[in-house]
Amino acid sequence: MRRFSFLSASAFGLVLALSAAAQDIEVPTASDRIATGVGAVLRGLDRVAGTSEDIVLPLGGSADVGHLRVMVQDCRYPEENPAAEAYAWIEIFDIRADEMIFEGWMIASSPALNALDHRRYDLWLLRCTTS
Repeated sequence: MRRFSFLSASAFGLVLALSAAAQDIEVPTASDRIATGVGAVLRGLDRVAGTSEDIVLPLGGSADVGHLRVMVQDCRYPEENPAAEAYAWIEIFDIRADEMIFEGWMIASSPALNALDHRRYDLWLLRCTTS
């Protein structure tokens, strides 16, 4: 009669290798720490008119881009470099349709990752404001 163990020999070796690799993980340094900004800078594009504008918003503030109301609830960035890898929680409300059309995190370095999907307007995060 043959006994089956929970892990095969090769799987057990993999678990040992992974646990050894986990011990090599370093504690984040100051350069890896995240700070919260006091606001955000976004760029809005009206595709029909062909115009763009930069919008500076404080946290909790709102501004209108055409018939869209844009609100910034949070903006975070690496402490060492506020311009790099900023991400913000943004809510966009369509005033005409009376509905929320976007709610989520936007990432400055990857605007297409979680983008506003609107037929007329594009909106993306540029950076957090720090003062």
